[in-house]
Amino acid sequence: MNDPVICFGQQPCGFFPKRFLFSKIDTARRLQREIGGTVVFFLHDSDHDFRETRTVLRHHKTDEPYEFNFSFENQIQRKFSPLYLKRVVQEWREKTARQLPFYVCKEFVSLFCGVAAPNVADFCLEMYSRMGLLEGVSVVRSSDPAFRLAACSVSDFFVDVAYEGEVVRARWKGGKLSLFKGGDVSIELPSVTFGKEQISPARDTRFGWMQSVIGCTHYVCGLGEQAYMRMDEAPEVTFVVRDAIERSDEAYVG
Repeated sequence: MNDPVICFGQQPCGFFPKRFLFSKIDTARRLQREIGGTVVFFLHDSDHDFRETRTVLRHHKTDEPYEFNFSFENQIQRKFSPLYLKRVVQEWREKTARQLPFYVCKEFVSLFCGVAAPNVADFCLEMYSRMGLLEGVSVVRSSDPAFRLAACSVSDFFVDVAYEGEVVRARWKGGKLSLFKGGDVSIELPSVTFGKEQISPARDTRFGWMQSVIGCTHYVCGLGEQAYMRMDEAPEVTFVVRDAIERSDEAYVG
């Protein structure tokens, strides 16, 4: 019998991780203590939604919440580029470093200032690692071309393609590539040839795509994931809901 593989998945979710991600990590480690095995973090850094990286911190004196987020070089990159290709702006680093002492301890300010990652996904991942949250955890990234080539084919997906000087995550639907602007408005892109190494799944096909490579025995899911995950399609997996945590959408800072 193979050793357990305990997995949880998440987009990069703030330069200090949201508390619900900390809960997933903590739950996975608790499960590991109980049954053994390995822990895998499936980092869905192919996602393009800039809202995923909002970081909510509370002021030391007033306890009022304040929302931070990355700045971007242009609107195309902000709205449509995948998180692993959204570049970190130096001015944003400097401005945020000046603000952080009002919200986090000196140690965490120092951790932030020590991160030199060039893109949003790498920046978040390096911060989580520097905070000690990923010790003993294997990280698998959805942007990895080798992972994409090894994964199963899916019917509902996005494709990383060039557009106006950037790489964007375009939806493939009805034999066409498009960028969703909002409401009923989309931008149709020119037809191009693409391969599996450019493809990442949509929300509803993500788990099966991930599982075709990772082959987990246990999956720690968030409260929102339960609403759309097709658990009956993976009878070989034991699904475990993450432990409850207060202020789950705020940043975890120790």
